[in-house]
Amino acid sequence: MTANSEHRERWTDDEVDQLLGNLLRIGVIVATVVAAIGGVLYLAQHGLEPTDHRVFHGEPAELRHVGSIVRGALSLHTAAIVQLGLVLLIATPVARVAMSLVAFILQRDRVYIVVTSIVLAILIYSLTGGVAG
Repeated sequence: MTANSEHRERWTDDEVDQLLGNLLRIGVIVATVVAAIGGVLYLAQHGLEPTDHRVFHGEPAELRHVGSIVRGALSLHTAAIVQLGLVLLIATPVARVAMSLVAFILQRDRVYIVVTSIVLAILIYSLTGGVAG
């Protein structure tokens, strides 16, 4: 393996930036489309129902966990589809950090591997509710 071919196997900073930018763009577009479809379907089903804004009603239990949200969306539960769009929107920057970690591993950049690993661990810990969660 020559120095040129070894260098070519590593990703350049521009390639990493391009990949991460595309990941964010695609993630936001997919999340927006899913949430919009769910919103339109939800309004078609419930748009004419009266709403009481004096009392806050949180999301029902079946829309508080990712597994039940995905199952609900697959069964075309409209509120679950909207919720899935929000989950995808939240997951997009987390996926960006994970993809950054892969890129830094391929670039063999030890400092950024450590920093990105710490950031990803903190994100996963906080999003999963931590130990008590």
